[in-house]
Amino acid sequence: MQKHRKNFCRHIIFTIGLLIMSLGIVLMIISDFGVSPWDVLHVGLYYQLGLSIGTWSILVGITILGSSAVLMKRWPQYGAYLNMILIGIFIDMFMLLPFLNEPDSLLGKIVMFLIGMILYSYGMGIYLSAKLGAGPRDSFMLAMQEKTGWKVSTVRRIMEIAVLFIGWLLGGPVFVGTLIFSVAIGTFIGFALPQCQLLTDKILDKKIDNHIEKELERGVS
Repeated sequence: MQKHRKNFCRHIIFTIGLLIMSLGIVLMIISDFGVSPWDVLHVGLYYQLGLSIGTWSILVGITILGSSAVLMKRWPQYGAYLNMILIGIFIDMFMLLPFLNEPDSLLGKIVMFLIGMILYSYGMGIYLSAKLGAGPRDSFMLAMQEKTGWKVSTVRRIMEIAVLFIGWLLGGPVFVGTLIFSVAIGTFIGFALPQCQLLTDKILDKKIDNHIEKELERGVS
């Protein structure tokens, strides 16, 4: 019973993290100040082939997960599939909000972009703290690292450069913010993840302690 309760809480935390992360992605897209390399690709595909940005996020994720499965000869954790589907749905949901508009001033664009980066970082920290598995891109990165023996940082850098170049060729929004994101996102996530993990651990432990207390009270009564 405790295990089921804990797993339920993990899924709630996981979903909240993806929701926050998706809002961060959308704010960066709408800011028109630049987006992450992967979103340069998603937006570029949207410009050239239609559908929606969230749909392309899912389709690219499916391709990456399939490649990871082939390389590793095993299926990624189910959290990777949840990540892929929910982020795509949440992106399209936030893109439909009528009050999220591109700022008129450069300062407004920068502020919206930075808020997006912060939300992206903490959203990622929250969903990773639930420990239900990494997303498609991280799964592929780990698969490539295992096959090549290269450092994770080297594999990630090659992946980011490749998708950024393809996205740029497709007309994706490469701007100053893209460079800022590429350089600073590791620091942002490194700052956010320990805080999120500490908070998640406290929440999960508190839920279990409360459940035990209630069971003891029932036993006494």
